[in-house]
Amino acid sequence: MRAITVTSIGGPDVLTPGPAPDPKPAPGQVLVRVGAAGVNFIDTYFRSGLYPMPVPYVPGSEGAGEVVALGPGVTELSVGQRVAWCDVPGSYAELVAVPVARALVIPDGVSDEAAGSSLLRGLTAHYLLDGAAAPRSGETVLVQAGAGGVGLLLTQLATRAGLRVLTTVSSNAKERLARAAGADEILRYGDDLAQRIRALTDGRGVAVAYDGVGADTFEQSLAATAVRGRVVLFGAASGPVPPFDLQRLNPLGSLSVIRPTLGHYIADPAELAWRAGEYFGALADGSVQVRVGQRYDLQDAAQAHRDLEGRRTTGTTVLVP
Repeated sequence: MRAITVTSIGGPDVLTPGPAPDPKPAPGQVLVRVGAAGVNFIDTYFRSGLYPMPVPYVPGSEGAGEVVALGPGVTELSVGQRVAWCDVPGSYAELVAVPVARALVIPDGVSDEAAGSSLLRGLTAHYLLDGAAAPRSGETVLVQAGAGGVGLLLTQLATRAGLRVLTTVSSNAKERLARAAGADEILRYGDDLAQRIRALTDGRGVAVAYDGVGADTFEQSLAATAVRGRVVLFGAASGPVPPFDLQRLNPLGSLSVIRPTLGHYIADPAELAWRAGEYFGALADGSVQVRVGQRYDLQDAAQAHRDLEGRRTTGTTVLVP
């Protein structure tokens, strides 16, 4: 099969296309021919060494495709079914061995590209709203990077839940995307961001600030959050947040800060099935739309990473083997 292999930690150029051995499904696994592999920021963290990963390895953790073989003892799925997965290594490839407990059947009407490029982001948006924080209908939340892959899905799910959503974007084109997703107010980044958010919330601030940008926006997220509110730091697109003195949370308004990760919210197969069922249901009934903003051939994975890290992407990004 064709695959992308990383043999050394570094920049996008370490993503090397070439032949690789076909995986064989072990007991409890299915072999899937990949129709679409999602590209996510966490892939760049492993590639760059921010998150340690032994080399060599095949990057990618989510995708979608057709089951082509069953491992010994597998009865839960059948050849020909379409499944999606996340948190499964080796997805930048033509074939992937996927544990049955992580292989989620894709409903009719949902494409491989939509499922394969958005499941990780969709599950992230789901746990951000019902897990890492629990804003109530009628409250106001801030979504930093509202036109990004998580931002667009989080905005749609939040408005679907009756929340008022303020988002930040960096361009007119991204503003249009955030508005189409249902954002109530769309703001540009800047040192006065918190002041503008306070003005839009009668001085109170937001109940929850969702921040996947990190270093460049964290201070503004803190300053824009209401008394007894919560800042959910779920990513570091601009770099990690520097060491932080927890005592600062007291005068800022008895704030809470959480640094969650998706894996802890889908480790239990039953919880994964529940979250995925709700997310796929929203895709199937059309109440949440996935915008596949970029498509690359598998061999162009390095360019996909350059564009992602350069903030030149919108929506989701997919590699097509």
